[in-house]
Amino acid sequence: MLSGIFIVLFFYCLGELAAWLLNGFIPGSVIGMLLLFVALCMKLVKPEALKPVAVFLCNNMGLFFVPAGVGIVNALDILSAYWEAVLVACAVSTIVVIVVVASLQQWFEKHRKGAEDR
Repeated sequence: MLSGIFIVLFFYCLGELAAWLLNGFIPGSVIGMLLLFVALCMKLVKPEALKPVAVFLCNNMGLFFVPAGVGIVNALDILSAYWEAVLVACAVSTIVVIVVVASLQQWFEKHRKGAEDR
């Protein structure tokens, strides 16, 4: 488990360094996640090393929502002033995500069936 934590933290720090070099254009955590994904795809990191850490983090996912909830409570005055914009942004982004995911799923299903026919 300790080696898995080290791997996750290493890629997080690597992502933060890359974000610092890019002047914060993309968040470091996102860059680190992408670098870890590439390392897994290239088989530089074994998935078995990360499995205990991934299971632990997934089992305790609720803890990650606490800071977001506190942030929302702290920003209630701002949210109450701009609730219409927040509501529209949430609705539009939800619809866009549903449409994109549905389109991608249909595209993958069509190509999967085509690959099975060959």
